[in-house]
Amino acid sequence: MNRKEFLSDCGKMGVAGVALSLFPWLESCSEKAKQEVQGEKVRIGIIGTGSRGLFHIKHLVQMPNVEVVALCDNYRPHLEDAAQYYPKAKQYDDYRRLLENKDVKGVIIATPLYLHAPMTIAAMEAGKRVFCEKSMAFTMDEALEVYNRRKELNGVLFIGQQRLFDPKYIKAMQMIHEGAIGEVVGVRNYWYRNNDWRREVPSPELERHINWRLYSDYSRGLMTELACHQLQNGSWAMGQLPERVMGAGSLVHWKADGRDVYDTVSAIFTYPNGVNMTFESIISNKHFGMGEQILGTKGTIDLVTAMHYTDEPAPKGSGMHQLIEQIERGVMSNSVFAGTSWAAESSSLAPGKPIMQNVKVVSGESSVGAEADGSKELLEAFLHSVVTGKQPEKVLEESYYATQFALLADKAMHENQILYLDDKYKVPYVPMKMK
Repeated sequence: MNRKEFLSDCGKMGVAGVALSLFPWLESCSEKAKQEVQGEKVRIGIIGTGSRGLFHIKHLVQMPNVEVVALCDNYRPHLEDAAQYYPKAKQYDDYRRLLENKDVKGVIIATPLYLHAPMTIAAMEAGKRVFCEKSMAFTMDEALEVYNRRKELNGVLFIGQQRLFDPKYIKAMQMIHEGAIGEVVGVRNYWYRNNDWRREVPSPELERHINWRLYSDYSRGLMTELACHQLQNGSWAMGQLPERVMGAGSLVHWKADGRDVYDTVSAIFTYPNGVNMTFESIISNKHFGMGEQILGTKGTIDLVTAMHYTDEPAPKGSGMHQLIEQIERGVMSNSVFAGTSWAAESSSLAPGKPIMQNVKVVSGESSVGAEADGSKELLEAFLHSVVTGKQPEKVLEESYYATQFALLADKAMHENQILYLDDKYKVPYVPMKMK
């Protein structure tokens, strides 16, 4: 089953065994949902037309039911870049003026982190349906305020956690909850790059405006920009939230250019059942790239590559059969083979099996976004909600806790403490479990 077929089956509500108890937000992919918005034109405004905003625009131009009617950025070159795709859209340099535009029904917010909460709240209060990039907010208090305000207004709010809509993650989590790897006993996440995370600055006074990610007045660094994506993995796999977090962060390599956010971080999240989830990021070495693995008593699923490895691999066929199979998959094992057949391999050398065909593996090296990572599907779900006014079940809670634990880990690093999430930040959470 390829990616397109799997999405189609998701839309048919369980034809491929998709459990909506795990993935209730996928109801927007159903044939019924498509009929709800058939013939509707979705009028969108985009606040923030830099690299990520432009990434979304390149998806939106492929969607015939979308009309981008307003663009906003206070950096003129970015605004002009976006206007090339939608020359008829009204242009603004103040997001508050865009929110006054009655033609705008939904907004996409792709601005620096410190602006997420105030812009999201203002947009919801203006009656707009909102998609805001991750993380939800700059502080834990702001995240709670956004969550509560959405509830008070009964509005629509999506956060840019695209893994929830990535077919390979959906399939992997279904397998995990069906017992394919046994009991989950560990979760590993890492994200390595080798670049200075800088953007070109045409004039010195624009340094913090353009390179906001490098400064703690505007950014929480690697935890909110990268880890926030991966922190859903453990909760999704085990159906529970972490209990505590510890971590360490440092400026190891990129420390001569005035930045004050860490370039190296490590965090350990411990769940009530004792399972640990780790996250590590270094941006001065890229050898291992991006990795996300769910470890079980019977095997491992690599979420990034969509591969399933068993701890008890079955005996292989002939050496030639295995060689052909690996060439077809583009994977060569390090195992040494000789003679007429291979014996059963040890689990550490077993090549594993793909959980889906034709998967495009994302390296994580891009600072903008990647194709086939769920971003397009997430946008499509948001556009459906702009028309219907329906807030998908669980999608916001998952994003909320990913933000809170990213911020809590960053706090633990700065305070050099083991921290627990304060009760005041806890909102209702329904575990994702197979019925």
